[in-house]
Amino acid sequence: MQSIEKKIEQYILRRKRGKIYFTNDFQDLGSDGAVRIALMRLINNKILLRLARGIFYYPIIDKELGINLLPSIEDVAEALAKRNKARIIPTGDYAKNKLGLSTQVPANVVFLTDTTPRKVKIGKSKITFKKASSKNFAYKSYITMLVAFALSEIGKDLVTAEDIAIITPALLKEDKSKIVKDLPLMPAWERNIVKNIINGSNKELA
Repeated sequence: MQSIEKKIEQYILRRKRGKIYFTNDFQDLGSDGAVRIALMRLINNKILLRLARGIFYYPIIDKELGINLLPSIEDVAEALAKRNKARIIPTGDYAKNKLGLSTQVPANVVFLTDTTPRKVKIGKSKITFKKASSKNFAYKSYITMLVAFALSEIGKDLVTAEDIAIITPALLKEDKSKIVKDLPLMPAWERNIVKNIINGSNKELA
């Protein structure tokens, strides 16, 4: 009979690199203790990387440099959300980064979630999941949602013409009907900025 370690190894090797695993992905292959020992051996054999407690990664390897390429913070957050059957929304500086309003990827990333709040440390970075009301998940458009949280992070009196210029292309590529449905979810000042963009007028910052 194959050892649990060998079963897990074959399971992983049959799949693409870049996949994130959790301890309970292998619960059908043996007892909790045996699975943990097997995973530690696979880490020691450099087949898996341990990202955090109970979170593992089958790394993509840079062909030229021969080094492991780590997953993005969002990859880890989305894998956690999928496992927990949760919805998540990037907020604050991370929402700004995704829209191009900031070039820096924050070390501490905050997501809103509709399930249990928690914090996960990945290397030098930290992912925080904050429980949020259902209103935050009512957006029809992912882009509109990002814009709303990014503008909130910047602040009503600090949004610049340059900020508007950066978010305009993303909004103009989106389905206008979705944006219109999302407008009531925004504060009045954000709503005015978005309406001016989709209607071809930027009077707010003229």
